[in-house]
Amino acid sequence: MEVILKQDVDSLGLRGDVVNVARGYARNFLLPRGLAETASPALIRELEKRDAQRARHEAKTVDEAKAIADRIGAAEFRFDVNAGPTGSLFGSVTATNVADRLWEQEKIRVDRRKLQMETIKRIGRYTVPVELFADVTAELHLAVAPEGEELPTEEELAALEAAEAEAARASDEAAADEHAAAAAAVSEADAEEPEADVEAELPETGAEPAE
Repeated sequence: MEVILKQDVDSLGLRGDVVNVARGYARNFLLPRGLAETASPALIRELEKRDAQRARHEAKTVDEAKAIADRIGAAEFRFDVNAGPTGSLFGSVTATNVADRLWEQEKIRVDRRKLQMETIKRIGRYTVPVELFADVTAELHLAVAPEGEELPTEEELAALEAAEAEAARASDEAAADEHAAAAAAVSEADAEEPEADVEAELPETGAEPAE
């Protein structure tokens, strides 16, 4: 069935996209969680109208695009996020979030699909290219920082990422050891179980007594 995403959903689409999904996935996950709504013809027409209105705000000439690129390149866009001790986000920063912030902060409208970025899931500094016009690409500078705190240095960020990778590796090794121990215990139990006695049935070979 077709639904309209109300929020960005990893591996599915961005807010406002019309996507075709399994009916069970929509009814059991997307719709109850408020991540999507059923795509009626009226809602699709409204989205198309909205996209057309937004397109009118985009650059129409190379010179206009270059001027916008200069404004974007001179700014930094900070996102205050909830993050764990190793820098992983409790959530994410998506292309829609960046496009919304660009409009809020600089009143510059860009199509979020033109942002060349993956979903951000760690604190850090990021550079995101965005195509504004043919042969005109701007670079957005993002700072994704723990809420109310300064962003760590590049060296500190690298150390945090390495610590998380080491913790993940240790967790994987512990899980593998646990699995191996469980398998060994099963094998040992099988080896100790006595084999069932099997009595061989021998054919009777005695001759009939002579009269």
